[in-house]
Amino acid sequence: MFTGIIEAVGKVAELQQRGGDARLRVLTGKLDLADVALGDSIAVNGVCLTAVGLPGDGFVADVSRETLSLTGLGQLKPGSRVNLEKALTLATRLGGHLVSGHVDGLGTVVERHDDARSVRFTMEAPQELARYIAHKGSITVDGTSLTVNAVDGMRFELNIVPHTLQETIMDSYVAGQRVNLEVDLLARYLERLLLGDKAAQPGEAGVDLAMLARAGFTSG
Repeated sequence: MFTGIIEAVGKVAELQQRGGDARLRVLTGKLDLADVALGDSIAVNGVCLTAVGLPGDGFVADVSRETLSLTGLGQLKPGSRVNLEKALTLATRLGGHLVSGHVDGLGTVVERHDDARSVRFTMEAPQELARYIAHKGSITVDGTSLTVNAVDGMRFELNIVPHTLQETIMDSYVAGQRVNLEVDLLARYLERLLLGDKAAQPGEAGVDLAMLARAGFTSG
């Protein structure tokens, strides 16, 4: 588990393709690895990876085919800047929100514009994730815990303050860029709980207006 508070910006040293999956080596910069051991988790752009090597200036991790298909890690190149966060401990301050490091899908930066000293981004989520994104709710973008300022269909807006721009890779975002999205865990569990016993039935599509009407939450 993570908090979505980025601890350092690292750089990709190497991404080796290995028979359908990949091995990633990351230079971690100011990230303190003194308490990191082999097998520990580190989030790279919001993707939970397991350290399989600790060469001294960073770490090495294997990236599965599944992870490559659902995230933007496969597009990284040597020199690419990445957000880094070590797994939380019981002594970690939860400054963001609970983040699993399991990316739900890829979003797209639609536009950006300055707003005083902040930058406002409009982003678009995949259709299947839009229902989990709520006004003033939490979302994780490339591992960064953020508050949603507005929602319009599949699009949502974010206001990014100078500190976040400085301490993450968000200042480099341009229109058309793809980003890793993880929706709020609570939204996913709430949807599952609303299904009740139907959650155990194969092929259950999820919460929709018809299901809410049957359960008495709407008038039909």
